Amino acid sequence: QLASLSGITSIAAGSIHSLAVKNDGTAWAWGRNVAGQLGDGTTADKSSPVQVTGLSGITALAGGGSHSLARKNDGTVWAWGNNSYGELGNGTNTSRNTPAQTALLSSVTAVAAGGSHSLAFRSDGSAWAWGSNRNGQLGNASNTDSNVPVLVGAGVAAAPVLSPGDGTYNPPQRVSMSSATS
Repeated sequence: QLASLSGITSIAAGSIHSLAVKNDGTAWAWGRNVAGQLGDGTTADKSSPVQVTGLSGITALAGGGSHSLARKNDGTVWAWGNNSYGELGNGTNTSRNTPAQTALLSSVTAVAAGGSHSLAFRSDGSAWAWGSNRNGQLGNASNTDSNVPVLVGAGVAAAPVLSPGDGTYNPPQRVSMSSATS
């Protein structure tokens, strides 16, 4: 238990920062803060936990390279920190030191973060990704970065079925189509 933080219900780690959710639904962060990934309105590093500004009802957190994500109990996603590749998903490439709502998403049940990209899983079974796509990590059959969420599997013949609950993955299948002529 951290000396100044009790009632922790979940934790997450970024590359250079750490995050925690308390049982009252608040989010807390500490560590390196060069891009505002602690979400406290500053870019000063913190060696003790500070509360993320303006968030309540948090159920999950994810830490990326220099950005952070939160899922609220209403199914929305909030993000802060580095946004060079659009990893905050708010339609800009401007970094933020306080949370901003990610565009186009609702009914989110899980969030995850990579070094410079972000992911969300929705209750309808769809997966969404945004941010850096240099290596195709958004899964949308391109290598173009996106500063808004894009559907994983868009642009491929059959979208992968992802299920975080049981850890299964069904790879895309090739589909061939032909047209009937009369």
